[in-house]
Amino acid sequence: MDFSKLTAYLDSLEQTYEVHGLDCKILRGHLTVYRHMAGHRDYAKREPVSEHDLYDVYSCTKVITMTAVMQLVEQGRLSLDEPLSRYLPEFSEMQVAKDFRFVDWPFAWPTLSSPLAPARNPILIHQLMSMTAGLSYDVLSEPIREMQRESGNRASTRDMMKAIARMPLICEPGTRYSYGLGHDVLAAVIEVIDGEPFSRYLKKHVFDPLGAADLYFHIPEREAKRLSAQYRKDMDTGEVAPYGEMIYRLTNRYESGGAGLACPVDAYSRVLDALANGGVGANGARILEPESIAAMSQNRLNAQQMQDFSRAGKAGYGYGLGVRTLVDAACSKSPVGEFGWDGAAGAYALVDPVNRLSIFYAHEIIGMNAAYSEIHPTIRDLAYEALELA
Repeated sequence: MDFSKLTAYLDSLEQTYEVHGLDCKILRGHLTVYRHMAGHRDYAKREPVSEHDLYDVYSCTKVITMTAVMQLVEQGRLSLDEPLSRYLPEFSEMQVAKDFRFVDWPFAWPTLSSPLAPARNPILIHQLMSMTAGLSYDVLSEPIREMQRESGNRASTRDMMKAIARMPLICEPGTRYSYGLGHDVLAAVIEVIDGEPFSRYLKKHVFDPLGAADLYFHIPEREAKRLSAQYRKDMDTGEVAPYGEMIYRLTNRYESGGAGLACPVDAYSRVLDALANGGVGANGARILEPESIAAMSQNRLNAQQMQDFSRAGKAGYGYGLGVRTLVDAACSKSPVGEFGWDGAAGAYALVDPVNRLSIFYAHEIIGMNAAYSEIHPTIRDLAYEALELA
């Protein structure tokens, strides 16, 4: 194995993209085959990146949430084909925007004053997972802001569902692919089924069994100094500057199943490693059956939905139950069935059950589209070259 090209590439990212701190870890068959950290964890560039740093992984949280959902499906406590309203009755009567335009970017999310009509179709559990439920991702919507004000910023995950259920759908459930708040809603479904906060469920059934520690929806004050410095790239000027806002932690008590986790690379990698090895962690603990992992990574999108998903720019991929999944081997050096997701600040998760391989990469820059179109695919392909799997 020769990882020199990958190391050189990672070391070039600061000069090329202003990635001031990064961490990349690759495991195969429970063994760490590569680890490289570069840059600094603080704005002053005095503290080198270390394995103890916490990263806001944003939408990489979704892979963890899907793991929890599939556990409940295995146990017969949840069915993919059930209506959401069975668990959250506030979603039983939804309104759909009449004039939402999928071709516009950035999206102009519908509001309560938009032309609306009653939804004809119920939202199903698998539609929340595959982003075909019609939910928007408008975390600044009027209903959410009202709930934040009225609760004194203390609304729980379950409380916030009342606000999200008031938000107009952008299409009929089951008809189009649209990246939305479905995985946040699933965190509340898990709470209803299990009777405990989402974070407690994950700790008991995912993290503790694997020996994964220090994964937080709200970082304790004592651990705040560990959080890696976050930046934002200005879309207009290209300037990369410090940025401390995290808009997906909607309140001081809200636990976002779609984007809320902060954690070290080591802890997150333990979950990916288990998924890459048939659901069994390095310590022998099983968190999922292989059949459930295969179901997650099966493409769920029809032709229209694949066209919608193609706007995400993930060449060769479809979308399964909360994860991208490779459907065209010509577009990647990884095999068909490789799956994972990424995060708004640049985190990248890859699971390859064929080769029992996982990759987790983290940096912290909001709004840098090159992370998804250039950096992540390059890391993937250089890793496969180094492992002589390409």
